[in-house]
Amino acid sequence: MIESVSKRAFSGSSGTYNVHALELAAARERKLKGLNVTVRFLDDTEHVFHVEKRAKGAVLLEHVYQHLELVEKDYFGLQFSESGCPHGNRSSEWMRWLDPSKSLKKQLGNCQYPLHFRVKFYVSDPSKLLEEYTRYQFYLQLRKDILEERLVLPASTAILLASYTVQSELGDYHPEEHGPDYLSRMQLIPGQTEEMERKISELHKLHRGQLPADAEFNFLDHAKRIDMYGVDLHKAKDNTGKEIQIGVTHLGLVVFQNNIRISVFSWSKIMKISFKRKQFFIQLRREPSESYDVLLGLNMETYRSSKTLWKSCVEHHTFFRLHSPRVKRRFPLSLGSKFTYSGRTEFQTMSEVRQRGILERKFVRSPSKQLIKQPVPAPPIEDKGKALTAPARPPGPYANKVTSLGTKEPKKAWTEESRISDDDGGFLDRTLEGAFSPGVAGRVMNYADDEPPSPTLNGLYDFSSAAPSGVVNPSPTDSNGNVVTVVLRPDGEGKYGFSVKGGTDTNVPILVSRVAPNTPADKCTPRLTEGDQLHQINGQDVSHALHQDVVRLIQEARSKSSGKKRKLFLTVKPTVLLQDSPEPEEQYDFSIPGEALRKSMQTLAEGLASGALLARYETLYRKHPDMPCDEAMKAQNLPKNRYRDISPYDSTRVILLNAPGGNDYINANHVTMCEAGVTNRYIATQGPLPNTVDDFWQMILEQDCDLIVMLTTLSERGRPKCHKYWPDLREEMALQNVLIKTDTEQLDETGGVHFREFILVDVQTCDQRRVRHLQYAAWPDHGVPESPSTFLSFVERVREARRSGAPEAPLVVHCSAGIGRTGVLVLAETALCAIERGRPVRPLDLVRAMRRQRAMMIQNASQYRFVCESVHAAYTEKIAAEEEGT
Repeated sequence: MIESVSKRAFSGSSGTYNVHALELAAARERKLKGLNVTVRFLDDTEHVFHVEKRAKGAVLLEHVYQHLELVEKDYFGLQFSESGCPHGNRSSEWMRWLDPSKSLKKQLGNCQYPLHFRVKFYVSDPSKLLEEYTRYQFYLQLRKDILEERLVLPASTAILLASYTVQSELGDYHPEEHGPDYLSRMQLIPGQTEEMERKISELHKLHRGQLPADAEFNFLDHAKRIDMYGVDLHKAKDNTGKEIQIGVTHLGLVVFQNNIRISVFSWSKIMKISFKRKQFFIQLRREPSESYDVLLGLNMETYRSSKTLWKSCVEHHTFFRLHSPRVKRRFPLSLGSKFTYSGRTEFQTMSEVRQRGILERKFVRSPSKQLIKQPVPAPPIEDKGKALTAPARPPGPYANKVTSLGTKEPKKAWTEESRISDDDGGFLDRTLEGAFSPGVAGRVMNYADDEPPSPTLNGLYDFSSAAPSGVVNPSPTDSNGNVVTVVLRPDGEGKYGFSVKGGTDTNVPILVSRVAPNTPADKCTPRLTEGDQLHQINGQDVSHALHQDVVRLIQEARSKSSGKKRKLFLTVKPTVLLQDSPEPEEQYDFSIPGEALRKSMQTLAEGLASGALLARYETLYRKHPDMPCDEAMKAQNLPKNRYRDISPYDSTRVILLNAPGGNDYINANHVTMCEAGVTNRYIATQGPLPNTVDDFWQMILEQDCDLIVMLTTLSERGRPKCHKYWPDLREEMALQNVLIKTDTEQLDETGGVHFREFILVDVQTCDQRRVRHLQYAAWPDHGVPESPSTFLSFVERVREARRSGAPEAPLVVHCSAGIGRTGVLVLAETALCAIERGRPVRPLDLVRAMRRQRAMMIQNASQYRFVCESVHAAYTEKIAAEEEGT
């Protein structure tokens, strides 16, 4: 025992080592040499990170990424302000991004304010984000942008986005759970009012069945179309001294004036960007018709703001346009800034995530904070861009890390009564106009005249000076006879029975989006049809009007103080004339070989960059107004339609000759595409239902088809997309008229394409033949594929299979509804045929040709953009191969 040790043992030749004191001293020394940095996350939680003083910004960023367990981390960054300027301030000059290549001590100095974790590079399409957790962080960022009024948007769009937030947090609407004031404590929109909450609740009821991930994806998909999505504005002045704002995006440079986008300079048009002191220069590409370069000069507020804008351009161009960052070269005598982007590009990020695979994990979502309501005057719902200040709300301790979810299981996403598909069919009767289309704000209403008029105007169009009652001067026809006058009288409820979409705020003409049956708009002569373009309303020109002002003008026409319901005089350009009018940029010179194709590809690239391509797509009708679908509406045929509003035209539908039960109906259309001297025949059809498998194989038998292309899996996100209409390998399926046996089945090296061969036997004649089956299973549950390359490879395999079979036989193509992905494949194959023969590609004309044969082909703008990008990528690869060969 230690008590028995004599004192002499500690005298003389002895030594001690004070372990505890030295540990404390070392800890104090480490603390003095380190930095404690506070980071505030997007859910308003904070965390303190300890790093070395000499460490570079990349070290802190890596600590933050590890804390959040982010995989797709390169879209995010840390922002700070030396002066403590509030993060909600719109000026980019006050906030600085943490540079990963510079030391923290040099950048932060004695800054005592927290750093803000936020999105630095706003992705062009949320479908490019493969991880649900990454999409959730983008969702949090955009919610914060809206509440801090960094993202300026119409109130109608804000209400739509808020409804997705409610769906994500509360789930499906249930009257017994959600009382009349169930939204009053949630902060959803700046300047939130009871009227706004009522509209949000109405939209929330329509989102039934959407999981939180689905609602957040729809939130992002609508938010990406807002003009100021992902834009930090930099103040500048043009050469005339007018104040403007410059924004940097994935698209290029965007010019705003009073929060309205007035110009876009895409990266493909920009040759060089430079700055000198307070001057900022943009050198544009010389067009073939020009003999000089175009150099635009802007005056920034300070030298620092000029350099900040220039650095943002360098980072965004490198991240979105290059496969890898430019290697930094050291020139000891070089002048000017040596700044380069040192992180990974979007291409590198997506490639790494695909190689690692998507991590399926659960995490805790942060609820909306509680709103302390105060009496505020009710602003007009459609008062576009008006600044509304939301009451402050206290922060709450919400977990931001990925973790296991111990709460109750979510409600069933898709029940029997919920058959609405948001990616491949199933439009609602009361639908969100332009659900996946750029620039068109989502709206939920029956008709245009169902919306209450806004009590104020925006001042741009003075409708109070319109012609008095009964005095109008509509033009019955223009010089080409392309404009007609339609006269409407309101019905007993004071309604005209049509809806409109578009406007200058969406870069889309004012179009008729819906005509309700048995209403004045449906019974008038000439009849209004979907896609008609409005030029005048009661003598007032609306060609360049805002959507809200067009609705207001219609409202005023039916509710005059005189008490008499007024006629509505509409000057319209009929939809058929719109579709047949040639595009001015699609006139090509065929005298030079390959020139027409090159010019069409240049037009295609510029249209994608500027958004004009998608704006023109929005003017197309979904269903041809003069082609009925009466057979699909018959009582005996309704159970054979997967979606109640996706029906085949009577004139082009496939007619069965000897179908079981004697019914000749199947939801399928003949589609013939003639391009560059090549004729490709298709049968576009829906994915078979359990009760239509007999009909499907009867169609294969009667049409002599030997190739089936399937563009969906059997189920996606828990919903059935297609019934399995073939037997397992080496097994047989006996139907009334045919016998099917699966002879071979294999999976390609990518795991995304299934190859099958069936033996089809005619029971009556005992004739048999082989039918090949190609299934593309790599299409994601949300949106479109992240890269055109894999889809183009599949299209080439389809073309090879077509060439090796019977060329006269139609190719059967189906997805779930037989319109969206089916249309993408048809357009892609047709365009590749044109490119091979050096002929120009006109995607919009191809969509028109398809929709004249089957309604709604290429269902939404995301699909149209993807197929156009795929066509351009195929052309680029062809040119590169030709140059390499020479």
